[in-house]
Amino acid sequence: MNHPSTKHCFSSQRPPPSARTFSSQAVEHAIEEVSAQIADPELAWMFSNCLPNTLDTTIKFSRDAQGRPDTFVITGDIYAMWLRDSTNQVWPYLEFAKEDPALRDLLAGVVRRQTACVLLDPYANAFYAEPNPPGEGTGDIGLWKNDRTEMRPGVHERKYELDSLCSVLQLAHGYWKATGDTSCFDEAWLNAVRSIIATVKTEQAGTNETPGSPYVFQRTSEFPTESLAMGGHGQPRRRCGLVRSAFNACDDSSPLPFLVPSNVMLAAMLRNIVALLRALGQDELAAETESLADEINRAILRHAVVRHETRGEIYAYAVNGYGSHYLMDDPGLPSLLSLPYFGCCAKNDPLYLRTRAYALSSDNPFFIAGSRAEGICSPHPHLGIGQIWPMEIIMRAMTSESEDEIMGCLRTLKDTHAGTGFMHESFWMDDPSRFTRSWFAWANSLFGEFILTLSRERPHLLKRTFTPTTNCSPMRSGNNLR
Repeated sequence: MNHPSTKHCFSSQRPPPSARTFSSQAVEHAIEEVSAQIADPELAWMFSNCLPNTLDTTIKFSRDAQGRPDTFVITGDIYAMWLRDSTNQVWPYLEFAKEDPALRDLLAGVVRRQTACVLLDPYANAFYAEPNPPGEGTGDIGLWKNDRTEMRPGVHERKYELDSLCSVLQLAHGYWKATGDTSCFDEAWLNAVRSIIATVKTEQAGTNETPGSPYVFQRTSEFPTESLAMGGHGQPRRRCGLVRSAFNACDDSSPLPFLVPSNVMLAAMLRNIVALLRALGQDELAAETESLADEINRAILRHAVVRHETRGEIYAYAVNGYGSHYLMDDPGLPSLLSLPYFGCCAKNDPLYLRTRAYALSSDNPFFIAGSRAEGICSPHPHLGIGQIWPMEIIMRAMTSESEDEIMGCLRTLKDTHAGTGFMHESFWMDDPSRFTRSWFAWANSLFGEFILTLSRERPHLLKRTFTPTTNCSPMRSGNNLR
């Protein structure tokens, strides 16, 4: 969809309608309506490319033998479905589900597919559409089949990330709240919830407890963050009520076993799902879930809040239950910066504000300022210091109450898409044309959600324009880093 005043300049980067993997009239209407409200033609163009990107390019929708919807969502340039990514990819579409039955079926199908994934392996983070996908040995298919862990047919990668399980609960609750539909919350889904709770309780255990965690993971790699220490079992930890996450939201090993952003998110998602369980008549499971959320919340306040020498009390990024803590923040979601976005706290919560000030300062070892942008980068081994993540810039804006800060983030996003009209995984702080992942649907969905949120909450900001920085720049090629 082109902005009316710029059809000569910014041509749509969407696939032609016949090549799109799914189409929603409600989403198309929103693109038309919101684009018309955006004064800056380049931002309108970026929004119209990004919001539908998941629907346009990543959906495999079908129905099972009983006619129930089943939706597989690839992450983009990798033929696999991440639990975390798939939730975030479809999240902006929830608000349109009531008015679009086909879209509602698609979302219910994602819930069902995630249910099947958890039942296959609650420790896996990414899955294939079928047990033995065609094309093994090409691209990324089968790339991790020799990891030292229990690789089951249908699993693409088995990095145990607590936020993956959080995301399953997040989408289930979000879908229910948006539609009121409970048809996908059948016995299989209840069993998946039970599996999540059982996994969480297992991963609360300390290193020397018997029985302890069955999870072991090692990978033949030159990068240490791709494997767990201590023969694949991970660093020592002591039971404290928190839940281990072996890897973080960027698929890197956690610096200490108890990852704080994921635990804060877990407590919030468990509490959210209680209402759904009660609506389904599952009072006993609801009570168990609520008790677990309370236990984790108490542990967060006791073990995850530490005193910084200049910032005061803030959230640590990771702890081990022995009193050790690790201070940083990472651009992957959930992060400490993103906690209000996930409903974990208010934007003006004093503890959050102190943590936010820390994360967005040079006190955070992964906050970097370059000549073209500032932001949080990641210890992700293929990227490193200097590669800023657009998702973090979007999250900074979406958790801010300062319109100047929001506009600054919006300007940075406009200036760093390298003429492509899409978000990327990361870009070099001094040269946005050095970016990674030209097809990263989650980041595109998040940008679309950001603009939709502004259109509802701060529509006057979309009526502002920026000084042009490009002159109908052509699509760049040869700059996509992997």
